[in-house]
Amino acid sequence: MQPRHVDVAILGSGSAGLYALSKVRPSGKSWVLINGGHTGTTCARVGCMPSKVLIQIGEDLQRRGVFERYGFDSGDVVIDSAEALDHVRDLRDTFVERVESNSTNNMDAEHFIPQYARFLEPTLLELEDGSQIRADRVIIATGSTPVVPKAWQAFADRLLTTDDLFEQEELPRSIAVIGLGAIGLEIGQALCHLGVEVTGIDQLKSIGGARDPEISKAAVEIIGKEFPLWLGHAAEVVEEANGKLRVNAGERSVVVDKIFASLGRRPNLDRLNLQALGVELGSNGVPAFNPTSMQIGDLPVFIAGAANGVRNLLHEAGDEGRIAGHNASAEKIIGFRRKTPLHITFCNPNICQVGANWAELNQANTAVGEVKFGPVGRAMIMGKNKGLLRVYGDKHSGRLLGAEMACVKGENLAHLLAWCIQQELSVGDLLRMPFYHPVIEEALQAALYDLYAKVETKNPGPITELIPLG
Repeated sequence: MQPRHVDVAILGSGSAGLYALSKVRPSGKSWVLINGGHTGTTCARVGCMPSKVLIQIGEDLQRRGVFERYGFDSGDVVIDSAEALDHVRDLRDTFVERVESNSTNNMDAEHFIPQYARFLEPTLLELEDGSQIRADRVIIATGSTPVVPKAWQAFADRLLTTDDLFEQEELPRSIAVIGLGAIGLEIGQALCHLGVEVTGIDQLKSIGGARDPEISKAAVEIIGKEFPLWLGHAAEVVEEANGKLRVNAGERSVVVDKIFASLGRRPNLDRLNLQALGVELGSNGVPAFNPTSMQIGDLPVFIAGAANGVRNLLHEAGDEGRIAGHNASAEKIIGFRRKTPLHITFCNPNICQVGANWAELNQANTAVGEVKFGPVGRAMIMGKNKGLLRVYGDKHSGRLLGAEMACVKGENLAHLLAWCIQQELSVGDLLRMPFYHPVIEEALQAALYDLYAKVETKNPGPITELIPLG
């Protein structure tokens, strides 16, 4: 049987694949979307969305701590974890259905193939049923899966990842969260707020992806008061005689009902037979690719989203999918300028990085402005006046380079700063902007004033003066 021919084949119907399709479909090129396993995107099914529901429930319950100072007589507030988890799944299913109803559910069998595929050649794919597809160009957007050490797979019935956490009918009484990057820290704190006895463990000495040592210190100090944070040592897991699990990290040890493994994610490439591309594969199985065009070498093959293992964030997957989709359906392959880096960990307080991170800065040429949130009026009113914000600027030109923070409303402040950095604004430019009172943004204003005093170039002029007309 002759292979079926299409102009573009997209492997994976997750975020990157669907965004790629949004560029391929209107081009008029013939296409096929191939997806083995679940549809509905990682974000909607097991990632961003259900985790934020769990976090919100935990934060709302945690607010009990300020009720007394407000004069509330709230009585005993007791959570039914089974009902809470049902609510998480209900909203999760809504998010998944919205994705599917606007994508794969509306595709016929000619365009959507619910099978896994593998490469026989760079432009020849074989499906599970043995049929073949010849595509002029191919986009790999197969997503990723949680990393679980082989030694821990023996405890599979007591080991949770994001793939199965939200399917639990009840919460465990105790849990060790191993890996305190964005996902682990978010889930660990949410479970703590919901009454689970949580121990957080990470071989790094920072949490939530913090790079700036002062921000890391502030985050550890604040969140470490809620549940133990064992940092700087790798975790080892052994089984106890009673069926529970003992987790050792350095000289510390704890016995728990379950563990939540948050050790990162690996690209879903095992089934693809990428050796058939004829290019060298990296240690993670990912071939070298151009991050501005998403093209693998000089092949008519592109790789986008979590499948390439670089920027495992939905908005980055969206951009990479669009880039791959454009180039897979255009006559000429071109590179695109990537957007300002933006990372948000939805713990309380938010931990955010924007623009150049601490490790990327030339310290000799960088000025730092900061503000502590203790005296920030709006944060005091909210009962969330803990944390730190630091902004980075070029010492000579005054141009804003980046920022990092552990503070309330960090998700909003980080967006404002990302937009300003992408427009290459200076600290003086930002201080000419309006700031209302009392708002959290006044904390940013204070940090900018601190930075402004430390840069050499004061353009566009005295910030205390209004701009005259005419």
